[in-house]
Amino acid sequence: MKLMSLILGFSLAILVSCNSGTGSKEGLKKMLKENPDILVDAIKANPAKILDAFKEAAQSAQEEAAKQRVEDEKKELEERYATPHEPEIRGDELFRGNKDAPITLVEYSDFQCYYCSKAFGTVLELLDKYGKKIRFVYKHLPVIGQYSRKASQYYEAIRLQDPKKAIAFHDELFKNQQKIRSGGEKYLKEVAKDVKANMNQLSKDVESEKISKRIDQDEAEARKFGFSGTPGFVINGIPVKGAYPTSHFEGIVEELVKRGKLKL
Repeated sequence: MKLMSLILGFSLAILVSCNSGTGSKEGLKKMLKENPDILVDAIKANPAKILDAFKEAAQSAQEEAAKQRVEDEKKELEERYATPHEPEIRGDELFRGNKDAPITLVEYSDFQCYYCSKAFGTVLELLDKYGKKIRFVYKHLPVIGQYSRKASQYYEAIRLQDPKKAIAFHDELFKNQQKIRSGGEKYLKEVAKDVKANMNQLSKDVESEKISKRIDQDEAEARKFGFSGTPGFVINGIPVKGAYPTSHFEGIVEELVKRGKLKL
């Protein structure tokens, strides 16, 4: 049905342009609906030409959509420089890097997201580049797979025990991401044991309301900032939607410094 509507609309556009002085758009539309054989015969008579026309039209539509997306992102970026996002930094937040650093990088992520595993490398590069000038906060947006939220629960339960063990758990999952899908919760428990988490305490905390609410808070904040997929980042209030290279984040930092909104 969608394809037929596309064909009808495209054919109507052609007929309108070719018969601009001989009939109205509604009249031509009615004619095609009442006499579909006209369209069928035209396609049968010129299948290659019509297919090429459809490909050209589809490519043109994709290019226009891409241009519009770039313009929309530029507009949003400019708005955020003026009115930056303000992620909540909770009293017990787990920081990687200097907790008092001038650069704050917050990620909304999913342990089962392929692009998040790529973004993990970017985060490590940024931590290495800026050293004591950056702090990183990992937040949750479990949207991908069956065990996404469960992995988030395990991370948070381990964080309650020891931040260093939670970081080790985080890194191990992203290094062996495919094992989450194949091994499920059994694999999550294995990694928890490997980082020497207290398994008795973990079993009590992992399903707790406290942890569930924390993950819910992260999800709500991510959606408030317009993130529907992962990864999503906020660096000193500026959103980054997707797994962009390190240079993209460096460019934002440079722009913030240039505008006097960040001192390094």
